[in-house]
Amino acid sequence: MPNRKTGRSAKDRLLDAAERLFAKRGYHGVSIRDITEAAGVDVAMVSYHFGSKRALLTAVFERRAEEINVERLERLEATRRGRGRLDLEQVVNSFMEPLFERMARGGRGWKSYFALLAQVNNSPEFAVLMTRNFDPVVHKFIEALQSALPDADPRDVYWGYHFLTGALTLTFAETGRLDRLSGQLCRSTDSDGVRARFAPFMAAGFAAVARRRVGEAAAAPRRARR
Repeated sequence: MPNRKTGRSAKDRLLDAAERLFAKRGYHGVSIRDITEAAGVDVAMVSYHFGSKRALLTAVFERRAEEINVERLERLEATRRGRGRLDLEQVVNSFMEPLFERMARGGRGWKSYFALLAQVNNSPEFAVLMTRNFDPVVHKFIEALQSALPDADPRDVYWGYHFLTGALTLTFAETGRLDRLSGQLCRSTDSDGVRARFAPFMAAGFAAVARRRVGEAAAAPRRARR
């Protein structure tokens, strides 16, 4: 039954409360009772709608993933239209911009989701959530990176993605360490500052590693002749 004040169903309120609490305190720092009290529903509603606390986490994680993935693929397809070789920075942007737009303008729910995403992406315990919800799109993104960097060693592209996603999840965590290190010159909550710098920085990193590998390959025959 929808809440008279908010118009939101008990299921939606549970998802909202769980998302907020998991993001703030971690999965193991939150009890089912904590969630149901925050949602204003009976404890039995978790079992009724989801079955278990773990299933509730899965539902929270899946709820926003599809929206992100759809837009990522749309943006990636747009970068392909009318082009020969893909532009590296635009490929990175097609993957990141749906996240950054929501981080900057999406409101508290999206902020909580991205903080939770940062936790899950750094936890072997919950790796299956990343695999199930994001790997199919990640593989398409990596294929696009390889098309934009045709001479790159595939290992370098995968390592580049690894570095990218690590920087991304640290950014989502908004720990405030950047603020302290920079003497408040930079703010970890500055979403627009992140957006202006992330794709150019990452694209340059991918390109630099690919150039180094090509240079090493070209130098190998010269060394062999000496």
